[in-house]
Formats: sequence, C-alpha cells, structure tokens
Amino acid sequence: MRTVYFECAMGAAGDMLMGALYELCSEKERFLRDMNALLPGVTLEAERVRRQGIAGTHMRVAIHGREEGHPHHHENHHEHRSLTDIASMLEGFPLPESVRKRAGEVYALIAQAESAAHGVDVGEVHFHEVGALDAVMDVTGVCYLMELLAPDRVCASPVAVGSGTVRTAHGLLPVPAPATAWLLSGVPVRTGDVEAELCTPTGAALLRTFVTDWGALPDGVVQDCGYGCGTKDFVRANCVRAFLVDAQGEGEGPNDVVTELKANIDDMTGEALGFAMERLLEAGALDVAYIPAHMKKDRPGVVLVCLCRPGDGDRLAKEILKHTSTFGVRRTDCLRYAMKVSSERVETAFGPVARKTGEGYGQVKSKPEYEELAGAARRGGVSLAEVQKHMP
Repeated sequence: MRTVYFECAMGAAGDMLMGALYELCSEKERFLRDMNALLPGVTLEAERVRRQGIAGTHMRVAIHGREEGHPHHHENHHEHRSLTDIASMLEGFPLPESVRKRAGEVYALIAQAESAAHGVDVGEVHFHEVGALDAVMDVTGVCYLMELLAPDRVCASPVAVGSGTVRTAHGLLPVPAPATAWLLSGVPVRTGDVEAELCTPTGAALLRTFVTDWGALPDGVVQDCGYGCGTKDFVRANCVRAFLVDAQGEGEGPNDVVTELKANIDDMTGEALGFAMERLLEAGALDVAYIPAHMKKDRPGVVLVCLCRPGDGDRLAKEILKHTSTFGVRRTDCLRYAMKVSSERVETAFGPVARKTGEGYGQVKSKPEYEELAGAARRGGVSLAEVQKHMP
C-alpha cells in the first residue's frame, strides 16, 4: 500500500508540508509550471535551504517579487477574504476539479474553526493570515501534490504544537491558537520544548483533511523521504519530514474517513424529499439516500442518509435542518474501505463516454458514467446495453 507518512516533530505549516511533498514528487517541473500559472504576479519557487545541518526545500511564495510571510513568521497581513472569496478564487484555478474541491474542503474546515473560536457565523468569517495569497498557494499546492502522488493512505506522527503566545490579527493569542486547537480535536499532540507556534491553522487543517491514521511510521519499505523547511531557525531543524512508504501487508484496513449524517422523517412529501436531496448534492454531499422505515405511531417514513467529507459535516447538517422537517441530525464519523477511483473517456460508435474505474483491496472494477451513457444512447437512438456493447 502506497503510504505517505508525515513526521511532525516540529509541528506543521502549509509551506513545510508542501516542501516535504514536493521532494517526493516525480513531476516537479509540471507542479511548478501549473502553480505559477494560477495567480498573476504570484510566483512559487522551490528553494534549497539548510536547517541545523539538514538540507531541505523551502517553498518560497513571492507576490510581485516580494516574499510574503506566513502566519507564524510575520505579522503584517492586511488581506481580509471571506470563504466565498476564497471559493471563487479556487474555482478559477486551471487545476483538476478534485484539487480545487479538496482545497475548498480545507478552507471550509478552517472557516468552521474560526467560527467556533471567535463566536461568529461561518458566513461572517473573514480570513486574515490564512486568507493571504501565500496561504492560498500553500493549501492549493499541498492538495495538488497529493493528487500527483496519489497515495493509498496518509498517516502522521503526533503533532508538536509548541508553547507560549503568538501575535495574530486577533491580537496576542495562546499557543496553540484557538482555531488551531479546534482543528486539532481528536489529533494526538505534544507540547515539546520550543516556545513558539509550531502548528498553524493551515497546517492543522491540511493534516485533518488528509491524515486518516496517527502514530508511528508504518512497517514497510521506505521508497523516499522529503524535508519541507520553515523560515525560522530553532535549536532543532525546523522541518516536516514526509516518508513515502510501501506499507506491506496493510492493504486490508480502512484507508479513508467519511461522515454519515442521518435523520428520521415521517411528515414530508416525495417532492419535498426529492428537493432536499438535490440541494444536499448541490451543497457538496458525496451521496444522499432515503431508506424506508416504519416509524412510531405506525407511520411510514424514511431515514435520510447523507455521506460527506468530515470538514463538510457541520455545514451539511444545517442544510438538512433547513430543507427537511426533522428537528435533529445524527452524525457519525466512519472509517471507510475506499477503492482508488480514476476516470477516462473512451470512444464508442455513439460518441465519447466517461468510464470510472476503481482499484484496491485486490479488486478492479469499472463502469460507465450513467449520464454520459444515456446521452450516447439518446444520440444514437439505441439502448444503454447497445452503447455498453461497443465500449472497449
């Protein structure tokens, strides 16, 4: 099983995670070319540096030629962007949709953390440090490198958070900062002996988004090791290490985390239930289903089941409460056995059709995407089975 393992002995920040993954990536030129085409005047450079005698990569983001400080490096940030602003920016990036979507999930998670930490609605959250263009590049870069590396599993060590205080746009805050502390809920951490902010909100959100297992380096064969360096110097090398491991014998375990939202409903029409399903899918749900149920007082009803990414759980729970008659939503975060999915377009006698393929756990299966299959059948005036028969 192809595994990425982050060693976070000096915490985690977006630039450090990106630098470590960059060293593992075999498509470095493509990565830098694509990243440097995202925002006018914003450049990304992989700079070779040394931290306490260890050579690594610092991902240098420059805006009109001047390097911007990360939240844990400098204090002079003036960009204030809302989640909608960030989402619009990401949507315009010429990158794979999966990368843009995952970057959006990271920012949605940060918005929830800021909302909880500072007592404002998610829609009212305005990013300061994490809304700066260098942080946008960090988040997008890590998501893009994960797409290029395509690991089956991502693991990490306990995260060093540091101690003391940090100056932010909100004032002088304790370490870890409130938003970071919220993001690290459920994550094993340690204080360490460095008095500084070692784990930033961006770093914590990226780890929460990608990491499914926390602990020691998994058994297996190390294929490569990358060092992503921060800008500050400490008594220890300020870097995140990323190992690429062929973790033998671990391919039978869960490799993903998904959130399941459920609600019992017995007083809505079929049309209203259908509308609620449409809105949930439009809002980013992975899947929505209604299961027939025999409710109390002998009423026929349904159990709404909505699957989503953990970072979208709170937002989609509110959507369920908004669009259904239920008074409560149950949430379960589940480990999942997920096949690695890829998509390709194949030519048929009735036009191109997208085909989805899943691989993993000793299985390979594929099927055409229904909407495209149906479109080809309509164009050719034939049955679905006839189009499938002509697919290679």
